[in-house]
Amino acid sequence: MPDISGKYVVDTSWLAANLATPGLVVLDGSWHLPAEKRDPKAEFAAGHIPSARFFDIDEISDKSSPLPHMLPAAERFAAGVEALCIGDGDCVVVYDASAPGLMSAGRVWWLLRIFGHSNVAVLDGGLRKWKAEGRPLEANAAPSPAPRKFTPRFDRSMVRDLGDMRSVVGADDAQIADARGAGRFEGRDPEPRPGLIAGHMPGARNVPFGTLLNGDGTLKTPAELRKVFESAGIDVARPVVTTCGSGVSAAVLTLALAVIGRDDTGLYDGSWSEWGQEKLGLPIAKGP
Repeated sequence: MPDISGKYVVDTSWLAANLATPGLVVLDGSWHLPAEKRDPKAEFAAGHIPSARFFDIDEISDKSSPLPHMLPAAERFAAGVEALCIGDGDCVVVYDASAPGLMSAGRVWWLLRIFGHSNVAVLDGGLRKWKAEGRPLEANAAPSPAPRKFTPRFDRSMVRDLGDMRSVVGADDAQIADARGAGRFEGRDPEPRPGLIAGHMPGARNVPFGTLLNGDGTLKTPAELRKVFESAGIDVARPVVTTCGSGVSAAVLTLALAVIGRDDTGLYDGSWSEWGQEKLGLPIAKGP
């Protein structure tokens, strides 16, 4: 089977050439904000990359948490990916069907990596680029392959919780990169979820995830990615924590940082869905 450990992204030509390779698993990790009124499961059934399986970010999560799609326990995650017939050592390529070309696939990539599966990469440009190139699609689900065994190996260093972030805010030991759009970051636009105050964590820097992408939805070059972070005030040589609205698009920042050599960053899982809750009374800044 292919070994893409450390590649982080693969292009559409590579995937097309390797689709029939034993041990390669393609996952559709599409997820959309409620305001978009899109049904990722229905869209998957209507047309997806051949042999792809649907990874449900909301389902393979901590269902006991009041926060959306929080990191599940290791046993729950293992059961979820085993149900998708993903096993130890499989080569996994993740894509999504977002309009930008990359948004939620990064979350699935991060989930697999945090549970010890390094042979995983994101499809550069996603389904948008695959379709633009006229590549084949198939409808409905492919026949289920043989069951597989997945052994989770949780890496705590890759995630940050509320307690961690209380220590990070106002300290100099880590920087916060927020993937939300400027309007939400600055507090000018309302949050899409009820009960949240608009704004950002004090000291955070705004790196909207779309600024890391080219017009065709692919990631910019490493030099260009580095420049985007630096222009936002992020020193990529220092520790970085990524955040967003609910821990999904933050993973795009985590992916981009890995591409430029920083694969040791943490992701704030609760993100603004947690920090922005009025009832918590946490410090909130507004403006650029």
